[in-house]
Amino acid sequence: MRRLALALVSLVGLSACGFTPMYGDTGVSGSLSRIAVTTQDDRLGYRVREQLEDALGRDGSQAPLWRLQTDLHQSRRSLGRRIDDTATRYELTVRGAWTLTPAGGGEPLGGVETVTTTYAAADQPYAAIAAQQDGEERAAAELARLIRLDIMRAMSAQP
Repeated sequence: MRRLALALVSLVGLSACGFTPMYGDTGVSGSLSRIAVTTQDDRLGYRVREQLEDALGRDGSQAPLWRLQTDLHQSRRSLGRRIDDTATRYELTVRGAWTLTPAGGGEPLGGVETVTTTYAAADQPYAAIAAQQDGEERAAAELARLIRLDIMRAMSAQP
């Protein structure tokens, strides 16, 4: 009971000083659905765009208030070696620079995020392709999550 009272007092104190959670009704989460996403025209770009639109809750029925442009770079590095000098695992690093521009003009926001995932190197060709694509999908999902958090942080810091 004492903890509940302390939590209520803390909540009232925070709201009295102007604190608004990012996920609150008056926070930035409502305008995230009005962001149009543009990525490069390749498999990774498609996956990142798809993940970003899902993470932002893109509402295609409304005109976008913001335009999000991403610039993606990926690199793959082999990890571990078998006796025949073939890789046992790969490390995939995806670096995503993003720029968020108001549709009506104004000062753009931007940032850079980097994600690293690993996947196993398989002997069978189909299994190797599936493992690589799974690594790309996981990297795209994590990159979209980090970009969304960056955007929320940047938008909440604006007046």
